[in-house]
Amino acid sequence: MSLFHEEDGEAEGIDPDAPLAARMRPRSLDEFEGQEHFCGPGKQLRRMIKADRLAAIIFYGPPGTGKTALAHIIARRTEARFVSINATASSVGELRKILQAAARRKKSSDRRTVVLVDELHRFNRAQQDVLLPDVEKGTIILVGATTHNPFHSINSPLLSRSQIFQFKPLERKDLHNILLRALDDEERGLGEYTVEMDEDALDHIMEMCDGDARRALNALEVGVLSSEPDEDGVIRFDLALAEDSIQQKALTYDRDEDQHYDTASAFIKSMRGSDPDAALYWMCKMLEGGEDPRFIARRILICAAEDVGNAAPMALVLADAARSAVEFVGLPEAKIPLAEAVTYIASVPKSDASYRALSEAEEDVKEGRTLPVPDHLKDASYGGAEELGHGKGYRHAHRYDGHWVDQDYTPTSKIYYRPSDMGSEEKLKRRLDAIRRARDLKEQKDQD
Repeated sequence: MSLFHEEDGEAEGIDPDAPLAARMRPRSLDEFEGQEHFCGPGKQLRRMIKADRLAAIIFYGPPGTGKTALAHIIARRTEARFVSINATASSVGELRKILQAAARRKKSSDRRTVVLVDELHRFNRAQQDVLLPDVEKGTIILVGATTHNPFHSINSPLLSRSQIFQFKPLERKDLHNILLRALDDEERGLGEYTVEMDEDALDHIMEMCDGDARRALNALEVGVLSSEPDEDGVIRFDLALAEDSIQQKALTYDRDEDQHYDTASAFIKSMRGSDPDAALYWMCKMLEGGEDPRFIARRILICAAEDVGNAAPMALVLADAARSAVEFVGLPEAKIPLAEAVTYIASVPKSDASYRALSEAEEDVKEGRTLPVPDHLKDASYGGAEELGHGKGYRHAHRYDGHWVDQDYTPTSKIYYRPSDMGSEEKLKRRLDAIRRARDLKEQKDQD
């Protein structure tokens, strides 16, 4: 049995037993919905398809957004032979047979072959390399479809020869057009049925499918085919039927790839940007997607130190308490202390002065001259230290007014920590400013 599917680009039969989503696959660019940022009128990919100037393209994005559909349209438009192959079920041997057949076809009839490799990221490096010669010679038009970031999963030689188009979840207007077209189409869709679709039922399907046309069409098909018409022959598609047809919302989240990193990034930036509502949403998305709560707790703790700092020092204490609660209590109850820490950290004043001071000091330690410890600060607790002059002249701060005394703590006067005017850090700023002014005045007197 062949592991790939081959058909003419000019014509495709309609399988009446195929799912509605497959039957309603758009046949032309005019029927194609969404992805207007690269496939709308005058946009790059549309111009490339019309000019037949395609060699290798990678379609990257979530399921049900039109990647396979657009590959079929390209095959029709270019009058090429269309071959589809799934990388999860294929091998190098199978791939070579496809490429050899494409080369013979190109030589005998000057007809190219569109090779759709679904789940392209599943091909290993050797399999991806097999494609390179035929892509370079123009024997095939390679269309790679993947839900994974190609910059992480596709090797550099193939990436450098390909143009990448990122698909986005379909917008409501796109889904609306797709669903209504399916209800009206008598040849491929559900036009043979008389369906009375409530607007709130349509809204529910569009909301719950999360921009996935396949999921929306599947729900529509299930609802229509599972319902008995009334005495007038009409199927009443109401909200209750829509809810029953689409069931639970499918959450798109991966724990080790783009969704993980992008959602974590949004979570951290929302806390830093003082938006507790957004931060809570992203946290809940991660938890609902199966994210390890310890990962979330670590990000909260880091944000408390890096972005809040001394503007609200209790943030770090609360973050650490939430981390401890995650370990001690576990889910689902651990969500509560996590939410408490997130909302507090997002709401309090922010300062990254400690973090910036750390970065500058680290740079000096790594790149600058290593400074010696002044003798008066050296350890003087052991026998013989006094003979070496260690600790001599050291002045204990608590024995002076204000618990401060001027003395040199490094052989340099460089300032790293510059407190902000935010929250509790404002008090630190006033104190340090006073100390630094007093030190500067003493230095001036000493110089005079």
